[in-house]
Amino acid sequence: MAHRPTPILIVSSSTNRGELFRTYEALAAGAVDVLEKPTADEPDGVWEKRFLSTLKLVSRIRVITHLRARQTTRRAAELTATPPIGIAPQGRTYAVVGVGASTGGPGAIVEVLRPLPTEFQLPILLVLHIGEPFGRSFAEWLQGQIGRPVAYAEDGESVHAARGRVLMAPPDRHLVVRSGRACLTLDPERHSCRPSVDELFESLARELGSSVAACLLTGMGRDGATGMLDIHRAGGLTIAQDEATCVVYGMPREAVLLGAATQILPLGEIGPALARLTPPERGGTRT
Repeated sequence: MAHRPTPILIVSSSTNRGELFRTYEALAAGAVDVLEKPTADEPDGVWEKRFLSTLKLVSRIRVITHLRARQTTRRAAELTATPPIGIAPQGRTYAVVGVGASTGGPGAIVEVLRPLPTEFQLPILLVLHIGEPFGRSFAEWLQGQIGRPVAYAEDGESVHAARGRVLMAPPDRHLVVRSGRACLTLDPERHSCRPSVDELFESLARELGSSVAACLLTGMGRDGATGMLDIHRAGGLTIAQDEATCVVYGMPREAVLLGAATQILPLGEIGPALARLTPPERGGTRT
């Protein structure tokens, strides 16, 4: 992917921890999607139809050169980069960061969260489109990549008590925030997705308004765009990944077209932008 970028679909039946970690590493290295091998109890032709549909979809993706190949030219690109669109609110404190991603998401999430310093203590709520059974160990793998605690959210736990931690939506559950607590739901899919970024972002806009910072990263479709618009209208900070660094410029593009992005940033600038956010005083934090 560093020298000859090609849309790659992983097809696997391996769901033990070690094999799942290899799958995540492949996705972070630039593979586009992962599909489970057929099971014995599926009717004839069902898996084959799903495989062909997924393969056709993946084949249409114009993947970008992997970051490793761009590192030698990054400095030159930074010198000519377009300034961020929009201006981040100054002097404001934030209570939570929301992150949404889909196709190309594993590598993008690592690049955004890894640069955050140890003293960054805002809770981070994450939605990634990755289904069962491949999502089972992603939180554990991500923790090893970014060096801060990552766990699947538990129903009813305090969001504000998760200072400096990443709470992730479990596979096949929406993650929303109600009265300061994480709630996991089996509500209908949004944009054919459960978990849905829109479900999370809309709940954050209702609950915390202008104290939310939200990032919408690479992904196919439009999930997250309307939720980001709600946060933007509530006065929160909204960051969309730019087209040049997206594996698929779908979800961020939809947010930009809606006017939902306070800033449009290259992937490598999103983490540093989040690192500059100011948390509330401890005495003012709800638990």
